[in-house]
Amino acid sequence: MDPFGYVQPNAYAALRLPSEALQLVQLVPNTYVVIALVSNHFIAHIVSIGKYGSFQANHVIGRPYYLTFELLDHGEKTSKTGLRVVSAAELYAKIDEENANSGAETGDDPTPNDKDGTEYEVVGENGEVVLRTNRGIIDDPKSQTMTMDEIEALKAEGTGSGRDLIAKILDSHVALDQKTAYALAKYTLRKTRKFLRSFTVLPLDVPSLARFVLNGKEPMKIMELREETLALLTSLSNVHCIPDISEEHFDRRSSTGNVGGRWLTIDETAGLLVAGMAEKMGVLHELDGHEQGSNDPGQLCTTNANVLLHDDASKRSHASQSLGPSSSRKSVKIANGNTITIVHANSQPNLALLRYFGFDFGNPSVSHPLYRHLRTITWLQLLVPEEDLGYMEPDIFPEEVIQSWKSGRRGNYYRKRRRWERIKSTVDQTRDGEFDGLVVASAMSLVTILQHTVPLLRGGAPIVVYSPNIEPLTELADLYSSGRRSAFTADPPDPDSMPTKDFPVNPTFLLATTIHTVRSRAWQVLPGRTHPLMSDRGGSEGYIFSATRAIPAEGKVEARGKQKRRKVGDGDSSTSDSREIAIEGHAVVPETV
Repeated sequence: MDPFGYVQPNAYAALRLPSEALQLVQLVPNTYVVIALVSNHFIAHIVSIGKYGSFQANHVIGRPYYLTFELLDHGEKTSKTGLRVVSAAELYAKIDEENANSGAETGDDPTPNDKDGTEYEVVGENGEVVLRTNRGIIDDPKSQTMTMDEIEALKAEGTGSGRDLIAKILDSHVALDQKTAYALAKYTLRKTRKFLRSFTVLPLDVPSLARFVLNGKEPMKIMELREETLALLTSLSNVHCIPDISEEHFDRRSSTGNVGGRWLTIDETAGLLVAGMAEKMGVLHELDGHEQGSNDPGQLCTTNANVLLHDDASKRSHASQSLGPSSSRKSVKIANGNTITIVHANSQPNLALLRYFGFDFGNPSVSHPLYRHLRTITWLQLLVPEEDLGYMEPDIFPEEVIQSWKSGRRGNYYRKRRRWERIKSTVDQTRDGEFDGLVVASAMSLVTILQHTVPLLRGGAPIVVYSPNIEPLTELADLYSSGRRSAFTADPPDPDSMPTKDFPVNPTFLLATTIHTVRSRAWQVLPGRTHPLMSDRGGSEGYIFSATRAIPAEGKVEARGKQKRRKVGDGDSSTSDSREIAIEGHAVVPETV
């Protein structure tokens, strides 16, 4: 079964409600799902946010995504409901009806004044009515004769998936005939979004997750990172999959022995940034076993990158007993390419949002691609690994002593050895550098972050930094500006004295520094009423700093030119330049054109 085309058991899905709000639910087989509109807390396998309706998860599992369902009550004595699939013809019938009503209103009488004295606000060049005015309409709460008690009683009956209730609310409005076509459609849409009991099942992806968290109660959990900003962030960082890194293509390895597709990141968005990067690399979703042989580029990233790490420490000594007798059964292939290395400040990173994609960092599944392609390292291990307890090698005992221990102690010994080898391998490869890019979304000092992470990048690697506010990024742009770079090259400070007050970072390491901002805004487009929607959420704008890693030339660089005269076809002489460039005593003379 296609995991991206059909709803999978125990998977998270996004339910789009009539109000256009998203609700994330986990569809566990043989359970009931309660849909709500207010909050999002989970009780056992029941998703509850205020009584709105319930349905069996089995009625959705195995069906295609993007289907719209309506909740149907089975009776007054039970709270269980069934589902009805809404056809596409039924979904678009109302749109055709609204277009017909709009044409009927604007096509009868081309004169600005109707016979009943109705005035028109906008009239076309040929006299056709474009928009009728509603300046004479006075909103009166008494126009709606139905009381809230009557509405609640009708809601308790729960008939017609809320359509009967909406129809009765419209019929009880005494001034409904005075509304313009646009005002009537707006009023009907508002009541439909409020009372219609339907939903559309959508596959959960990173943009949907970002929109759900951003519109929730804790947008600062993801640093108010919008979906369009996240898309620009991953695009500028050139995050992609390198599918062909098998054993036959080891010539693409760097000087550190690593293949391409390695990104370094600092993520303080609860794992949203890592999810966006992993989705572009094709290692975010767990596929079924029969999908392993597919030709999908993202799947090739997952399968071809599973080469075993060559740990130098285990090769030096005690290689036969470092992992223990059960190492072949418990060993997992770790990817050398298409990896994401997270640098974090705590004992373990905050990647809570990755659980929506089936990856729990506290108890990860070995079959999930992120188990092999995601690495973590603390700042202490990166800067001063000798002071980290996990980096210290455990005591080594002879094989005879180990065999004399009880099984529990022997298992703990092998477990500590495997943990130490995994930490040492990750720390050594991270400190060796040669990363293909750096992506940062952190509230820490960005200057100190780049001070220690930029030297770990290869030449030409992109650096992308996100911040909710622009001030930290303008500071970075100033520290890597051309003026500071010129002052640094003219009078370079002593390398042992770096960083200094004037040069907290080396300004020659980055080129083409730029600050970006992007935000998608919803607009109301009407004749004479075109403006952004006033109900759009505020919050931080979100800014991105981007640059390119440069490797400064070592030694003194000189460039000089000498004039040469040569004859052309008509006998006249012409002057051409021949530039000779000397770098560290080697002269390179380009061909004269």
